[in-house]
Amino acid sequence: MRKYLYVLFCIVGVLLWHNNVNGQMLPPSRSGEMAPIVIPALPRTLDFAGEAVPLDNYDTRESLTREMLTTFYLHSRTMQTLIATTRYFPIIEPILKKRGVPDDFKYLCMAESGLNPNARSGAGAAGLWQFMPAVGRSYGLETGSNVDERYHVEMSTEAACSYLLEAKEKLGSWTLAAASYNLGMTGVATRLEKQGVSSYYDVFLPEETLRYVFRILSFKLLTQNPSLYGYIIEPYQYMKPLDDYHEIEISRSNIDWSEVAHENGTTYKMLRELNPWIRSYEYSNKTQKAYVLKIPGKDFRRE
Repeated sequence: MRKYLYVLFCIVGVLLWHNNVNGQMLPPSRSGEMAPIVIPALPRTLDFAGEAVPLDNYDTRESLTREMLTTFYLHSRTMQTLIATTRYFPIIEPILKKRGVPDDFKYLCMAESGLNPNARSGAGAAGLWQFMPAVGRSYGLETGSNVDERYHVEMSTEAACSYLLEAKEKLGSWTLAAASYNLGMTGVATRLEKQGVSSYYDVFLPEETLRYVFRILSFKLLTQNPSLYGYIIEPYQYMKPLDDYHEIEISRSNIDWSEVAHENGTTYKMLRELNPWIRSYEYSNKTQKAYVLKIPGKDFRRE
């Protein structure tokens, strides 16, 4: 009997040792298959802003595949970006159309900020369109520490349109205009001239800019058919548009934003939600500049 107990004890000991590596218990084995990791198929044809993407070029195919893999397998961030389309596209699309900028540039906005109006990069770019302070000011945006219109959804979209129209005029194509949003108009123009080419797909650029338009294209493909690439989103899971509001104008000096919120039957939190360009509690509005505020309607008020 003792012999059998000893053998059993040894077997248990070996099993325990086998499942322990450097003091870390290994998880028990599980049956079944893991989810497949696949390389997404490329479309047969593709364009950006009506300009054909040369998918017959090997480097174009490889570059697009790389960015599709990067975008599609950043699951949590990409899913958050997708579900925000129903909140911000209804604002962005009419402005693009009004200004004569192709609708595809809404995907540039996805690539820039993940459709997060409060996004801020380590370099200091801010808002949906990720304007740097100096560039934002050059297109008419106030960029102070108390009021920063780079975070203003409508105003920053208007400013982005102005930039893109200027870039298209200077560089000759919408694809190059998109590339310049990453590198700057002068940076793109200088390289085109030096290399004697006229197409984004032929010019050698810094690594980030070489990838930039393909990243935008990856968001275009995914947004147009999420389920094709494994993103299953029910209609009710998309973000609700924040469209229940009315507007007021405020031009007083020494603005207390919390006080303004309470005067209008809402909270500072909800005032910031609809007006992310407000960046402080108080603002010394010395010039008494007039600001248009969105005031939340009944759907956002607590009983």
